[in-house]
Amino acid sequence: MNQFTLCAGGALLMGWIAWHPSPSVTRPSLSKPTLHKPNIVIVMADQWRAQDLGYAGNKQVITPNLDKLATESLNARLCVAEVPVCAPTRASLLTGQHATTHGVFYNDRPLRSEAVTLAEVCRQNGYQTGFIGKWHINGGLAKDFAPGRLAPIPADRRQGFDYWRALECTHDYNNSPYYNDVNKRFVWQQYDAISQTDTAISFMTQPRDNPFLLVLAWGPPHDPYQTAPKEYRQKYANQSIRLRPNVPVKDTMEANRALKGYYAHINALDDCIGRLQAALKGAKLDENTIFVFTSDHGDMLYSHDQINKQKPWDESIRVPFLLKYPAGLNKKGRTLDVPITLTDVMPTLLSMTGQAIPATVEGHDYSTLIRQPRVPRSDDAALIACIVPFHQWNYARGGREFRGVRTARYTYVRDLKGPWLLYDNTKDPYQLANLANQPDMAKTQRQLEGILAQKLWEANDSFSPGNVYMDTWHYPWASIDSVGNPYYK
Repeated sequence: MNQFTLCAGGALLMGWIAWHPSPSVTRPSLSKPTLHKPNIVIVMADQWRAQDLGYAGNKQVITPNLDKLATESLNARLCVAEVPVCAPTRASLLTGQHATTHGVFYNDRPLRSEAVTLAEVCRQNGYQTGFIGKWHINGGLAKDFAPGRLAPIPADRRQGFDYWRALECTHDYNNSPYYNDVNKRFVWQQYDAISQTDTAISFMTQPRDNPFLLVLAWGPPHDPYQTAPKEYRQKYANQSIRLRPNVPVKDTMEANRALKGYYAHINALDDCIGRLQAALKGAKLDENTIFVFTSDHGDMLYSHDQINKQKPWDESIRVPFLLKYPAGLNKKGRTLDVPITLTDVMPTLLSMTGQAIPATVEGHDYSTLIRQPRVPRSDDAALIACIVPFHQWNYARGGREFRGVRTARYTYVRDLKGPWLLYDNTKDPYQLANLANQPDMAKTQRQLEGILAQKLWEANDSFSPGNVYMDTWHYPWASIDSVGNPYYK
């Protein structure tokens, strides 16, 4: 892992972190802007799992606009959040790097300024860049991260985005502040995703001579679940929710209540997707715009008696991924069942737009696979990881470090003590039968262990206890790790 020097100013280190640039990083050269390059729009929800969409088979959640989008898009049905939690995914999407490389493996920690990001590459190649919504990669090194979530983000910490209507993090969706380009504070006038979508439409449809990159990052459907606009909550109020078979009986009441609110958020966001698509079409931008819809991670929502994220089960790791690009892919819907991760987004989009992929990128360029999907091979796999468990899944609550792979058929996961989980997702789609260390699965487990070893080697990940990574990146914590090593700093 590359070492770097941190320089911090001020007593509170949550709002502003500056990193000394590494001499080994080569940034892409500037090229002339051209109208022929496609625009890029990335819409990222927060905590929206892949299973809860109409086109994915959930008949209770109302998502007509996304269902229509899926008929016109590449649907990567096995897209995975490599480290299934907010900040790590966002940093990986923007840098194309693994969390152990860019260092944001823990929420509310900073992506260093020397990182080469998607926005920086696009801007240097003539794109106008814009970011709206939840940022969550400008944390600091203080144990108390809360103040930094509401602090303004300096222009030199915006990682290549010029147009700016963003906040580090809030989940108060009906009283949601943000800062503009000059860090003047405002509050979104209504449920924030709706107002953010209005602003995104204004940005996309303004007259310009250059192509644009826009990232629109919504806070919902992340909990609190019961805060969507009333008209959406009323649609589910009297419904009897069908739970996934892996939700324990004892969790039925809480799961029902949570899912009603979760679906209400989703329904509101689906309407926003419809408005975004209509605006692009109305402005005659639809054909030459790459439109991506995804999420930073999923949500357990009481499956396996678990909540939230960070865990290795499908409800946590699998996220929706739709990519629409009429000029490059036509509008014929297609599916891709080769596992991919959000770490692969940056190189894939750069390739699809004819831009050079920086040497710092570790993700895979899947542009060819998107144009010509193929049947997955047995060794096609996505790496999944928890570098250090924290917050809702800290050590005291049973959190543990893990590394694993998700193939088209299997999920295989190790913790620091050895093999932990093995599921045959074809025969057992709700992951009810753990086959780890079963004699009749020995050959399969060895094969998956080999795939995992190769993935870890490629990522330069030693799979060490959490304190090793916390020390390397100078992050504060106080705990005992999952194998009982006392550690306090």
